[in-house]
Amino acid sequence: MKTEKRLIGDFGERMAAKFLRRHGYRIVARNYRAGHLELDIVAKNRREIVFVEVKTRSVVSLDDEMPYGPPSAAVNRAKKQNTVDAAYAYLRENPSSLSPRIDVIEVYLDKNAKKPKVLKINHLQNAVTRRDI
Repeated sequence: MKTEKRLIGDFGERMAAKFLRRHGYRIVARNYRAGHLELDIVAKNRREIVFVEVKTRSVVSLDDEMPYGPPSAAVNRAKKQNTVDAAYAYLRENPSSLSPRIDVIEVYLDKNAKKPKVLKINHLQNAVTRRDI
């Protein structure tokens, strides 16, 4: 049985994939696994293959103070390295002539809603670069 945290994460990933499709991306993989490594979403646009880490937070309002910072703050150095390693593993299995990019998508959910409701989606392109790892 999935925990509430996992259900919220799954919902956030579905909303992020929907957001990407609306913005012209084609989703080519979700929850790609290579050993202990995982990529939430692999997407393509005309020029790039994009590896996406999705972070979801429930908030009372977007104006609230977030004690742990924005969702992207959870993408620490180790998570960045794991995402890079997973992206390399994906590219070894699925070679591409497209330029690779690693993004983070923040999904903010309404904590007071009875069923999951998106307040905001923030797409951080090139969120992980070589200097980050």
